[in-house]
Amino acid sequence: MKKFFENIKNIWKVEELRNRILFTLGLILIYRIGTNIFLPGVNYGKMIESAQSSEDGTLETLLSLFSGGGFENASIMALGIMPYISASIIMQLLGMAVPAVQKMQNEGESGRKRINNYTRILTIVICALQAPTYLTLYVQQKGAMPNFADYPISPSLWWVQSILVLVAGTMFAVWLGERITDRGIGNGISLLITVGILGRFPAAFLAEANNGPISIVLEFICFMLVVVGTILIVQGVRKIPLNTAKRVVGSRAVDEGARSYLPIKVNASGVMPIIFAQAIMTIPVMLFSGNGQDGGFIQQSLGNPYGITYNLLLALLIVVFTYFYTAIMINPRKIADDLKRSGGFIPGIRPGEDTSEYIDTLVSRITLPGSLFLAVIAILPSIANLAGVNSQFAMFFGGTSVLIMVGVVLDTLQQIESYLLNRHMDGLMEGSKIRGRRSANELSGF
Repeated sequence: MKKFFENIKNIWKVEELRNRILFTLGLILIYRIGTNIFLPGVNYGKMIESAQSSEDGTLETLLSLFSGGGFENASIMALGIMPYISASIIMQLLGMAVPAVQKMQNEGESGRKRINNYTRILTIVICALQAPTYLTLYVQQKGAMPNFADYPISPSLWWVQSILVLVAGTMFAVWLGERITDRGIGNGISLLITVGILGRFPAAFLAEANNGPISIVLEFICFMLVVVGTILIVQGVRKIPLNTAKRVVGSRAVDEGARSYLPIKVNASGVMPIIFAQAIMTIPVMLFSGNGQDGGFIQQSLGNPYGITYNLLLALLIVVFTYFYTAIMINPRKIADDLKRSGGFIPGIRPGEDTSEYIDTLVSRITLPGSLFLAVIAILPSIANLAGVNSQFAMFFGGTSVLIMVGVVLDTLQQIESYLLNRHMDGLMEGSKIRGRRSANELSGF
């Protein structure tokens, strides 16, 4: 423990690292302030009253996790950075079907910049579509619309103004995330989401503290076990042994046959299957909201994140999307072709088609436990809630929040570790081998 605190002190001895950390904290503070600035004209008293009287465990809480609380506050950053993440997912899917996008993906840094520009444009389009929906289905239903009889501008002008403010708020949040990535520490987009999640932790913990010290200790132990299990799965890899063929240099053969490994992650899809599944589950709730008996049935079965029907469908969708997203991220044929061109091969497997089939079979096998793990993680909050944990604190026992927090912490520790080791200092954790999530399949910090 003493060694650990000495390494913490070393962080502040590295000027560049210290400046990056302070810069990151400063932008995070700006983001948190923005999530608490209400939209012009919105009756914030009604919003607070509605938030206090609403039932725990609604989908509003889930959506608010990704906006730092701005969703429930009707703030200028109410949409958060989820539109940007949605745009990034769409661009990645287009990369599989549209040759022009595939070409940009293969153009290196210049192609990446062009894709980022298109992603930002698509983010604006998605925000422009989501903003009026948010104002209609959330702000208006809460009774927090301005009193236009006394408001200085007309209703139509207020709608235009509010939509523009929501779009600008999202793009400002994206800008903050990109600046953190470029000049700060860690992945900015992921950090902003994590800060929004952690911002709800103190209130949730205090609400649960009323159950007594014994319950808190037992719940904290269970929470730590969930975190440890998540870390093991997030960092778990299946190492495929690789050999490199001998190469003739001049009149002698140079043995490059040193053993190496091709790492295949157990959870190659990351948190995306849960995000996909939860997004799909919210669609029928929004479409059938208030539509008579059918709408009431949908609200009761799919509108309760702690209900049996909701969790069964969620777990099934997560398993399906895990296989789907893993198929997008890992291309066995491309891996086999790259190995063949570089002279590498898997011992006992012929290069080319046989290697592709071997990798595909292996990926399919390890994806099954990975998908089941994601499904279990997603429904753990419901299990915790059934065990007596209040709905606010139960959100931290699993689901997207735990996966994002664990992944972001590992990424940030990995960067700090690199700064310390590059300056011939001891790592943050003695003998640690921290592996973050940064890989070819990382998307917007996930």
